[in-house]
Amino acid sequence: MVYTTRLARGGRGRGDGTGNGFETLLAELGITQKNGKPFKPTTQGKIERFWQTLKKYLHAHPAASLTQLQTTLDTFRDYYNNTRPHRGIGRRTPAFAYQLIPKATPTRPADPNIWRVRYDTIDNDGKITLRHSGRLLHLGIGGAHARTEIICLVHNNNATVITHSTGELIAEFTLDPTHNYQRKND
Repeated sequence: MVYTTRLARGGRGRGDGTGNGFETLLAELGITQKNGKPFKPTTQGKIERFWQTLKKYLHAHPAASLTQLQTTLDTFRDYYNNTRPHRGIGRRTPAFAYQLIPKATPTRPADPNIWRVRYDTIDNDGKITLRHSGRLLHLGIGGAHARTEIICLVHNNNATVITHSTGELIAEFTLDPTHNYQRKND
């Protein structure tokens, strides 16, 4: 659910195509998200083979502490990417093959007037959390609206919160990414 809510129903993963914060961020950056299908070996086989290799390596190199485990994982990553030749790429290393391909970069949408639409439920303390400008912001809506299903409309540094059922305006915010807690506009 952290990476996709595409298959979710009800609650935060509405399943209606609105997506979660991660999916929204990718879309804003112009990145097309592609997820493998569960239980489909043709799409999951490569990563499942990687996990098998990693598990065997960890079994052969047991760690006694978290620091040792991190060192073991770092050593594995370096060997896997920079030393180990791979049959599928002409006995070259993945690092060598990676350097040969052009790198994709995110592109900002051409239209600066894009609105984000976020479906959420106000928590028991009367707040929602919103990712904005790379930070998590807590919008104080008020305890009277606890557990209310809402739609949050975000445009640049402005957020408008309305009830999902009636469209009634609950709160408006001018977002300030330098503060975690955001107070309603007067």
